[in-house]
Amino acid sequence: MTGAKARETTRHTSRGITVLLPVVGLVVVALCGLLLFGLGTVRVGVPAVGIGVVAATVPVAVVVATFLWIDRWEPEPAKLLLLTFLWGACVATLTALLVNDTAEAVGDLLLGTGNGNKVSAIVSAPVVEEAAKAAPVLAILWRRAGEFDGAVDGVVYAGFSAAGFAFTENIYYFGRAFAEHGFGDATSPGVLAAFILRGVLSPFAHPLFTVLIGIGLGIAATTRVREVRILAPLGGYVVAVALHAMWNAAATLGGASTFLNVYLLVMVPVFVGVFLLVLWQRRREQRIVAGALPKMATARWIAPSEVELLASLPGRRKWRRQARRESGRRAARAVAEYQARVTELAFLRRAPLSGEEARGRHDELLAALRAARAEAVRLAAGGTRDR
Repeated sequence: MTGAKARETTRHTSRGITVLLPVVGLVVVALCGLLLFGLGTVRVGVPAVGIGVVAATVPVAVVVATFLWIDRWEPEPAKLLLLTFLWGACVATLTALLVNDTAEAVGDLLLGTGNGNKVSAIVSAPVVEEAAKAAPVLAILWRRAGEFDGAVDGVVYAGFSAAGFAFTENIYYFGRAFAEHGFGDATSPGVLAAFILRGVLSPFAHPLFTVLIGIGLGIAATTRVREVRILAPLGGYVVAVALHAMWNAAATLGGASTFLNVYLLVMVPVFVGVFLLVLWQRRREQRIVAGALPKMATARWIAPSEVELLASLPGRRKWRRQARRESGRRAARAVAEYQARVTELAFLRRAPLSGEEARGRHDELLAALRAARAEAVRLAAGGTRDR
Protein backbone atom coordinates (compact mmCIF):
# COMPACT_ATOMS: atom_id res chain seq x y z
CA MET A 1 0.00 0.00 0.00
CA THR A 2 1.40 3.40 -1.01
CA GLY A 3 1.81 6.24 1.48
CA ALA A 4 -1.03 8.23 -0.11
CA LYS A 5 -3.42 5.29 0.07
CA ALA A 6 -2.42 4.60 3.65
CA ARG A 7 -3.06 8.21 4.64
CA GLU A 8 -6.41 8.14 2.84
CA THR A 9 -7.40 4.93 4.65
CA THR A 10 -6.35 6.46 7.96
CA ARG A 11 -8.42 9.59 7.28
CA HIS A 12 -11.49 7.52 6.41
CA THR A 13 -11.03 5.38 9.53
CA SER A 14 -10.56 8.44 11.73
CA ARG A 15 -13.62 10.14 10.25
CA GLY A 16 -15.68 6.97 10.67
CA ILE A 17 -14.74 6.79 14.33
CA THR A 18 -15.44 10.52 14.80
CA VAL A 19 -18.92 10.18 13.31
CA LEU A 20 -19.79 6.76 14.71
CA LEU A 21 -18.81 7.22 18.34
CA PRO A 22 -21.17 10.17 19.06
CA VAL A 23 -24.05 8.35 17.38
CA VAL A 24 -23.44 5.18 19.37
CA GLY A 25 -23.07 7.25 22.53
CA LEU A 26 -26.38 9.05 21.98
CA VAL A 27 -28.15 5.75 21.31
CA VAL A 28 -26.73 4.24 24.51
CA VAL A 29 -27.71 7.32 26.54
CA ALA A 30 -31.23 7.32 25.08
CA LEU A 31 -31.74 3.60 25.81
CA CYS A 32 -30.48 4.01 29.36
CA GLY A 33 -32.76 7.01 29.88
CA LEU A 34 -35.78 5.06 28.64
CA LEU A 35 -34.93 2.11 30.89
CA LEU A 36 -34.55 4.37 33.91
CA PHE A 37 -37.87 6.07 33.19
CA GLY A 38 -39.57 2.69 32.86
CA LEU A 39 -38.05 1.42 36.12
CA GLY A 40 -39.01 4.61 37.91
CA THR A 41 -42.63 4.52 36.82
CA VAL A 42 -42.90 0.83 37.73
CA ARG A 43 -41.49 1.40 41.22
CA VAL A 44 -43.19 4.64 42.26
CA GLY A 45 -45.70 5.53 39.50
CA VAL A 46 -45.91 8.28 36.90
CA PRO A 47 -47.27 11.05 39.21
CA ALA A 48 -44.48 10.43 41.72
CA VAL A 49 -41.87 10.54 38.96
CA GLY A 50 -43.34 13.87 37.82
CA ILE A 51 -43.08 15.29 41.35
CA GLY A 52 -39.54 13.94 41.55
CA VAL A 53 -38.54 15.67 38.33
CA VAL A 54 -39.90 19.02 39.53
CA ALA A 55 -38.20 18.72 42.92
CA ALA A 56 -34.89 17.51 41.45
CA THR A 57 -34.72 20.36 38.93
CA VAL A 58 -34.11 23.01 41.60
CA PRO A 59 -30.88 21.62 43.14
CA VAL A 60 -29.46 20.51 39.78
CA ALA A 61 -30.00 24.01 38.38
CA VAL A 62 -28.01 25.47 41.28
CA VAL A 63 -25.22 22.92 40.87
CA VAL A 64 -24.94 23.36 37.09
CA ALA A 65 -24.97 27.16 37.44
CA THR A 66 -22.10 26.90 39.94
CA PHE A 67 -19.95 24.83 37.60
CA LEU A 68 -20.70 27.18 34.70
CA TRP A 69 -19.56 30.05 36.95
CA ILE A 70 -16.33 28.17 37.63
CA ASP A 71 -15.86 27.56 33.89
CA ARG A 72 -15.78 31.19 32.77
CA TRP A 73 -12.15 31.72 31.77
CA GLU A 74 -12.07 29.12 29.04
CA PRO A 75 -15.59 27.67 28.65
CA GLU A 76 -15.64 24.01 27.72
CA PRO A 77 -17.57 22.96 24.60
CA ALA A 78 -21.28 22.87 25.36
CA LYS A 79 -21.71 19.53 23.59
CA LEU A 80 -19.09 17.88 25.83
CA LEU A 81 -20.67 19.31 28.97
CA LEU A 82 -24.09 18.08 27.84
CA LEU A 83 -22.68 14.66 27.02
CA THR A 84 -21.04 14.28 30.43
CA PHE A 85 -24.27 15.38 32.13
CA LEU A 86 -26.35 12.89 30.12
CA TRP A 87 -23.83 10.13 30.80
CA GLY A 88 -24.11 10.75 34.53
CA ALA A 89 -27.90 11.02 34.39
CA CYS A 90 -28.47 7.90 32.29
CA VAL A 91 -25.55 5.52 31.75
CA ALA A 92 -23.79 5.94 35.10
CA THR A 93 -27.06 5.82 37.01
CA LEU A 94 -28.29 2.67 35.27
CA THR A 95 -24.91 0.97 35.71
CA ALA A 96 -24.88 1.80 39.42
CA LEU A 97 -28.48 0.64 39.82
CA LEU A 98 -27.80 -2.76 38.27
CA VAL A 99 -24.58 -3.36 40.18
CA ASN A 100 -25.92 -2.10 43.51
CA ASP A 101 -29.09 -4.18 43.24
CA THR A 102 -26.95 -7.23 42.52
CA ALA A 103 -24.67 -6.43 45.47
CA GLU A 104 -27.70 -6.05 47.72
CA ALA A 105 -29.10 -9.41 46.64
CA VAL A 106 -25.74 -11.11 47.22
CA GLY A 107 -25.40 -9.41 50.60
CA ASP A 108 -28.84 -10.60 51.67
CA LEU A 109 -27.94 -14.12 50.57
CA LEU A 110 -24.60 -14.25 52.39
CA LEU A 111 -25.24 -12.09 55.44
CA GLY A 112 -28.96 -12.43 55.96
CA THR A 113 -31.97 -10.47 54.82
CA GLY A 114 -31.64 -6.76 55.52
CA ASN A 115 -27.85 -6.67 55.45
CA GLY A 116 -27.55 -6.49 51.68
CA ASN A 117 -28.61 -2.85 51.67
CA LYS A 118 -25.67 -1.99 53.94
CA VAL A 119 -23.22 -3.80 51.67
CA SER A 120 -24.65 -2.01 48.66
CA ALA A 121 -24.58 1.44 50.26
CA ILE A 122 -21.16 1.26 51.90
CA VAL A 123 -19.17 -0.93 49.50
CA SER A 124 -20.54 -1.27 46.00
CA ALA A 125 -22.18 2.16 45.65
CA PRO A 126 -19.03 4.24 46.33
CA VAL A 127 -16.77 1.99 44.23
CA VAL A 128 -19.08 1.64 41.23
CA GLU A 129 -20.73 5.05 41.21
CA GLU A 130 -17.50 7.03 41.40
CA ALA A 131 -15.98 4.97 38.60
CA ALA A 132 -19.09 5.36 36.45
CA LYS A 133 -19.29 9.12 37.02
CA ALA A 134 -15.59 9.60 36.25
CA ALA A 135 -15.65 7.52 33.06
CA PRO A 136 -16.66 10.34 30.66
CA VAL A 137 -14.06 12.68 32.19
CA LEU A 138 -11.35 10.09 31.57
CA ALA A 139 -12.67 9.58 28.02
CA ILE A 140 -12.45 13.32 27.29
CA LEU A 141 -8.89 13.43 28.62
CA TRP A 142 -8.02 10.47 26.40
CA ARG A 143 -9.79 11.52 23.19
CA ARG A 144 -9.85 15.32 23.55
CA ALA A 145 -6.75 16.14 25.57
CA GLY A 146 -6.69 19.61 24.03
CA GLU A 147 -9.85 20.46 26.00
CA PHE A 148 -8.06 19.74 29.30
CA ASP A 149 -6.07 22.72 30.54
CA GLY A 150 -5.82 21.82 34.22
CA ALA A 151 -7.64 21.08 37.45
CA VAL A 152 -10.49 23.52 36.77
CA ASP A 153 -11.45 21.65 33.59
CA GLY A 154 -11.39 18.37 35.52
CA VAL A 155 -13.62 19.91 38.19
CA VAL A 156 -16.12 21.16 35.60
CA TYR A 157 -16.41 17.92 33.63
CA ALA A 158 -16.57 15.76 36.77
CA GLY A 159 -19.10 18.15 38.30
CA PHE A 160 -21.40 17.94 35.29
CA SER A 161 -21.29 14.14 35.24
CA ALA A 162 -22.01 13.97 38.97
CA ALA A 163 -24.78 16.57 38.65
CA GLY A 164 -26.50 14.40 36.06
CA PHE A 165 -26.17 11.37 38.34
CA ALA A 166 -27.55 13.26 41.34
CA PHE A 167 -30.42 14.60 39.22
CA THR A 168 -31.66 11.13 38.27
CA GLU A 169 -31.06 9.74 41.75
CA ASN A 170 -32.99 12.62 43.31
CA ILE A 171 -35.92 12.00 40.97
CA TYR A 172 -36.21 8.49 42.36
CA TYR A 173 -35.73 9.47 46.03
CA PHE A 174 -38.16 12.38 45.82
CA GLY A 175 -40.63 10.30 43.86
CA ARG A 176 -40.47 7.43 46.35
CA ALA A 177 -40.92 9.82 49.28
CA PHE A 178 -44.00 11.29 47.60
CA ALA A 179 -45.42 7.85 46.72
CA GLU A 180 -45.03 6.62 50.32
CA HIS A 181 -45.80 9.74 52.37
CA GLY A 182 -47.05 12.45 50.02
CA PHE A 183 -45.75 15.92 50.77
CA GLY A 184 -45.33 14.93 54.42
CA ASP A 185 -46.32 16.32 57.79
CA ALA A 186 -44.99 16.45 61.34
CA THR A 187 -45.36 12.70 61.89
CA SER A 188 -44.65 11.38 58.41
CA PRO A 189 -41.83 13.11 56.52
CA GLY A 190 -42.42 13.05 52.79
CA VAL A 191 -41.03 14.73 49.72
CA LEU A 192 -40.52 18.08 51.49
CA ALA A 193 -38.25 16.48 54.09
CA ALA A 194 -36.35 14.61 51.37
CA PHE A 195 -35.97 17.84 49.42
CA ILE A 196 -34.53 19.67 52.45
CA LEU A 197 -32.07 16.84 53.13
CA ARG A 198 -30.90 16.20 49.57
CA GLY A 199 -31.75 19.41 47.74
CA VAL A 200 -30.90 22.04 50.36
CA LEU A 201 -28.39 20.52 52.80
CA SER A 202 -26.42 18.31 50.42
CA PRO A 203 -26.95 19.21 46.73
CA PHE A 204 -23.18 19.08 46.19
CA ALA A 205 -22.60 15.65 47.78
CA HIS A 206 -22.20 13.64 44.57
CA PRO A 207 -20.36 16.43 42.74
CA LEU A 208 -17.98 16.88 45.67
CA PHE A 209 -16.89 13.23 45.59
CA THR A 210 -16.38 13.08 41.83
CA VAL A 211 -14.71 16.49 41.64
CA LEU A 212 -11.82 15.00 43.60
CA ILE A 213 -11.26 12.57 40.72
CA GLY A 214 -11.57 15.45 38.27
CA ILE A 215 -8.83 17.33 40.11
CA GLY A 216 -6.59 14.26 39.83
CA LEU A 217 -7.29 13.99 36.09
CA GLY A 218 -6.65 17.71 35.68
CA ILE A 219 -3.26 17.34 37.35
CA ALA A 220 -2.47 14.37 35.11
CA ALA A 221 -3.30 16.47 32.04
CA THR A 222 -0.67 19.09 32.88
CA THR A 223 2.34 16.96 33.85
CA ARG A 224 4.89 14.95 31.94
CA VAL A 225 5.81 12.82 34.96
CA ARG A 226 4.43 9.35 34.29
CA GLU A 227 4.03 8.47 37.96
CA VAL A 228 1.98 11.62 38.62
CA ARG A 229 -0.21 10.96 35.58
CA ILE A 230 -1.13 7.60 37.13
CA LEU A 231 -1.16 8.36 40.85
CA ALA A 232 -3.05 11.69 40.76
CA PRO A 233 -6.29 10.28 39.23
CA LEU A 234 -5.96 7.09 41.26
CA GLY A 235 -5.50 9.06 44.47
CA GLY A 236 -8.50 11.23 43.64
CA TYR A 237 -10.60 8.11 43.05
CA VAL A 238 -9.54 6.50 46.35
CA VAL A 239 -10.35 9.65 48.34
CA ALA A 240 -13.69 10.04 46.51
CA VAL A 241 -14.66 6.44 47.29
CA ALA A 242 -13.61 6.81 50.94
CA LEU A 243 -15.65 10.00 51.44
CA HIS A 244 -18.64 8.49 49.62
CA ALA A 245 -18.47 5.36 51.77
CA MET A 246 -18.21 7.45 54.94
CA TRP A 247 -21.23 9.53 53.88
CA ASN A 248 -23.34 6.44 53.15
CA ALA A 249 -22.20 4.69 56.32
CA ALA A 250 -23.22 7.67 58.43
CA ALA A 251 -26.65 7.67 56.81
CA THR A 252 -27.10 3.88 56.94
CA LEU A 253 -25.46 2.76 60.19
CA GLY A 254 -25.29 5.85 62.36
CA GLY A 255 -28.03 7.87 63.98
CA ALA A 256 -28.87 11.50 63.43
CA SER A 257 -25.97 12.70 65.62
CA THR A 258 -23.42 10.58 63.72
CA PHE A 259 -24.67 11.82 60.38
CA LEU A 260 -24.58 15.42 61.59
CA ASN A 261 -21.01 15.02 62.87
CA VAL A 262 -19.83 13.58 59.54
CA TYR A 263 -21.67 16.34 57.70
CA LEU A 264 -20.24 19.21 59.77
CA LEU A 265 -16.79 17.88 60.66
CA VAL A 266 -15.85 16.12 57.41
CA MET A 267 -18.01 17.03 54.42
CA VAL A 268 -18.31 20.77 55.01
CA PRO A 269 -14.54 21.27 55.54
CA VAL A 270 -13.77 19.18 52.43
CA PHE A 271 -16.27 21.20 50.43
CA VAL A 272 -14.77 24.48 51.64
CA GLY A 273 -11.27 23.19 50.87
CA VAL A 274 -12.21 22.18 47.32
CA PHE A 275 -13.98 25.51 46.78
CA LEU A 276 -10.90 27.45 47.93
CA LEU A 277 -8.71 25.30 45.67
CA VAL A 278 -10.93 26.13 42.69
CA LEU A 279 -10.78 29.84 43.49
CA TRP A 280 -6.99 29.64 43.73
CA GLN A 281 -6.80 27.82 40.40
CA ARG A 282 -9.04 30.44 38.76
CA ARG A 283 -6.78 33.24 39.99
CA ARG A 284 -3.78 31.29 38.72
CA GLU A 285 -5.46 30.99 35.32
CA GLN A 286 -6.00 34.76 35.30
CA ARG A 287 -2.34 35.38 36.04
CA ILE A 288 -1.29 33.01 33.24
CA VAL A 289 -3.55 34.75 30.73
CA ALA A 290 -2.59 38.25 31.86
CA GLY A 291 1.10 37.35 31.64
CA ALA A 292 0.77 36.02 28.09
CA LEU A 293 -1.24 38.92 26.65
CA PRO A 294 1.60 41.47 26.22
CA LYS A 295 3.63 38.93 24.19
CA MET A 296 0.56 38.21 22.05
CA ALA A 297 0.14 41.92 21.42
CA THR A 298 3.82 42.27 20.51
CA ALA A 299 3.44 39.39 18.05
CA ARG A 300 0.34 41.16 16.65
CA TRP A 301 -1.92 38.20 17.39
CA ILE A 302 -4.15 40.56 19.35
CA ALA A 303 -4.50 44.34 19.34
CA PRO A 304 -2.69 46.25 22.10
CA SER A 305 -5.99 47.93 22.98
CA GLU A 306 -7.47 44.49 23.76
CA VAL A 307 -4.94 43.55 26.44
CA GLU A 308 -6.78 45.24 29.29
CA LEU A 309 -10.17 43.89 28.15
CA LEU A 310 -8.85 40.32 27.91
CA ALA A 311 -6.97 40.37 31.23
CA SER A 312 -10.02 40.08 33.52
CA LEU A 313 -13.45 38.48 33.54
CA PRO A 314 -15.25 41.82 34.13
CA GLY A 315 -13.38 43.28 31.16
CA ARG A 316 -14.34 40.36 28.94
CA ARG A 317 -17.95 40.54 30.07
CA LYS A 318 -18.06 44.27 29.38
CA TRP A 319 -16.68 43.68 25.88
CA ARG A 320 -19.32 41.03 25.10
CA ARG A 321 -22.12 43.24 26.37
CA GLN A 322 -20.89 46.14 24.27
CA ALA A 323 -20.70 43.91 21.18
CA ARG A 324 -24.22 42.67 21.78
CA ARG A 325 -25.57 46.18 22.35
CA GLU A 326 -23.94 47.59 19.24
CA SER A 327 -23.97 44.64 16.82
CA GLY A 328 -26.26 41.93 18.21
CA ARG A 329 -26.03 38.41 19.63
CA ARG A 330 -23.92 36.92 16.83
CA ALA A 331 -21.23 39.53 17.37
CA ALA A 332 -21.25 38.88 21.12
CA ARG A 333 -20.88 35.15 20.52
CA ALA A 334 -18.01 35.82 18.11
CA VAL A 335 -16.25 37.95 20.73
CA ALA A 336 -16.75 35.18 23.31
CA GLU A 337 -15.25 32.66 20.88
CA TYR A 338 -12.27 34.92 20.29
CA GLN A 339 -11.75 35.37 24.03
CA ALA A 340 -11.79 31.59 24.54
CA ARG A 341 -9.21 31.08 21.78
CA VAL A 342 -6.93 33.68 23.40
CA THR A 343 -7.15 31.79 26.69
CA GLU A 344 -6.39 28.44 25.06
CA LEU A 345 -3.29 29.85 23.42
CA ALA A 346 -2.16 31.36 26.72
CA PHE A 347 -2.62 28.00 28.46
CA LEU A 348 -0.63 26.11 25.82
CA ARG A 349 2.67 26.59 27.63
CA ARG A 350 1.34 24.44 30.49
CA ALA A 351 0.50 21.51 28.20
CA PRO A 352 2.81 18.47 28.56
CA LEU A 353 3.65 18.32 24.82
CA SER A 354 6.85 17.55 23.01
CA GLY A 355 8.47 20.16 20.77
CA GLU A 356 6.79 19.00 17.56
CA GLU A 357 3.45 18.46 19.25
CA ALA A 358 3.62 21.88 20.87
CA ARG A 359 4.39 23.58 17.56
CA GLY A 360 1.52 21.79 15.85
CA ARG A 361 -0.91 22.66 18.62
CA HIS A 362 0.36 26.25 18.67
CA ASP A 363 -0.24 26.66 14.93
CA GLU A 364 -3.69 25.13 15.26
CA LEU A 365 -4.71 27.44 18.11
CA LEU A 366 -3.22 30.51 16.45
CA ALA A 367 -5.18 29.81 13.27
CA ALA A 368 -8.37 29.40 15.32
CA LEU A 369 -7.63 32.64 17.18
CA ARG A 370 -7.14 34.60 13.97
CA ALA A 371 -10.29 33.14 12.43
CA ALA A 372 -12.33 33.98 15.54
CA ARG A 373 -10.96 37.53 15.63
CA ALA A 374 -11.69 38.05 11.94
CA GLU A 375 -15.27 36.90 12.45
CA ALA A 376 -15.74 39.18 15.47
CA VAL A 377 -14.33 42.15 13.55
CA ARG A 378 -16.50 41.38 10.51
CA LEU A 379 -19.71 41.23 12.53
CA ALA A 380 -18.82 44.37 14.49
CA ALA A 381 -18.03 46.27 11.29
CA GLY A 382 -21.22 45.07 9.67
CA GLY A 383 -23.32 46.14 12.63
CA THR A 384 -25.31 42.91 12.47
CA ARG A 385 -28.52 43.19 14.43
CA ASP A 386 -30.16 39.89 15.35
CA ARG A 387 -31.93 40.63 18.59
